[in-house]
Amino acid sequence: MHRGIYEAASGMLVQETHLDVITNNLANVDTPGYKRRISATSDFSALLDRIEKISEDGETKMTTVLPADMPFKGREIIGSLALAAVFSEDVMDTFPGVLKTTESQLDIAIDGKGFFSVADENGNTFYTREGNFVLDSNGNIVTSHGLMLQGEGGPLNVGNNPRTLEINRTGQVISNGEIIGRVAVFNFERPTYLRHQADNLLTPTEQSGEPEQLENVKIWSGALEMSNVEVVTEMVRMIEAQRIYEGASKALMTHDEQTSKLITSFSRG
Repeated sequence: MHRGIYEAASGMLVQETHLDVITNNLANVDTPGYKRRISATSDFSALLDRIEKISEDGETKMTTVLPADMPFKGREIIGSLALAAVFSEDVMDTFPGVLKTTESQLDIAIDGKGFFSVADENGNTFYTREGNFVLDSNGNIVTSHGLMLQGEGGPLNVGNNPRTLEINRTGQVISNGEIIGRVAVFNFERPTYLRHQADNLLTPTEQSGEPEQLENVKIWSGALEMSNVEVVTEMVRMIEAQRIYEGASKALMTHDEQTSKLITSFSRG
């Protein structure tokens, strides 16, 4: 194979993925509680040199070995795509967004780390920083997409048409002067590895760890945490990705022309 062509093509594919991530960030610049994602790459050879080996305890583990030690039988190692790049992962930027004051009693924001817990009608649990909640027809505090906000004892229900409703600084939900529950807030060991789902929802991964409920949580009532996406920063990243893509595209065309000339020269000989 012609390594130059593969290396240039891999660079173009990586920049396409970067542009997808940036575009999604820009699309959510006005979404309350949205956390922008940052994409990362790694070199192809680092991934190629990882093979499965059975350890002494019988478990299969990934181990990095030198190319010369790769157990290829009947094959000659001709080198690696050291300059090729592959998309590695995209992680979430947990830096807090700015607070926006509102007039709604059910607009809340977490002061510090953590995520609200919400559940759908099937009992599936998700996590989010989006705090613009409303009441459904049954008196449940729900997201704009109908997922129920979870308290320490389950869904928070304030009854139908409460005369007064308040969520205080400690997260207590007070309906008609009576405390009916407390907003549950959870955090993760590595929250940057939470995965985005539809409707600005997050789900845990093996890398993020399991959710742990936080104590002594502080809540801002009548305020929303806005997206932490900075338009100028994302536009700069977009221009950089486009320039790199153009450079890789030109390199690909150059290698293709050189290969064509090489084939023509050998065919004449």
